[in-house]
Amino acid sequence: MSAYIVFTRTKTIDQKELETYWAGIRATMKGHPIEVLVAYGKHEVLEGDPIEGIVVAKFPDVKAAKDWYYIEAYHGRLAPLPRHVREN
Repeated sequence: MSAYIVFTRTKTIDQKELETYWAGIRATMKGHPIEVLVAYGKHEVLEGDPIEGIVVAKFPDVKAAKDWYYIEAYHGRLAPLPRHVREN
């Protein structure tokens, strides 16, 4: 069964740090079965607080999602960077 990771960006605090994060994210995806379904395109919030952007990533299963999320290249290096944004 497919699994999804949903990232939301509610407010950008430091644009340069955000760009550093974006520059490194693609490299972490190599060799992992990730399909990015949505990446900061036009969106409309129907319920809840407003957001600046959203990314939805699809994986073949929960194990594949966790295998990517917890790799050192992402979780060890990039995941701590989003102090430049407020995320949900």
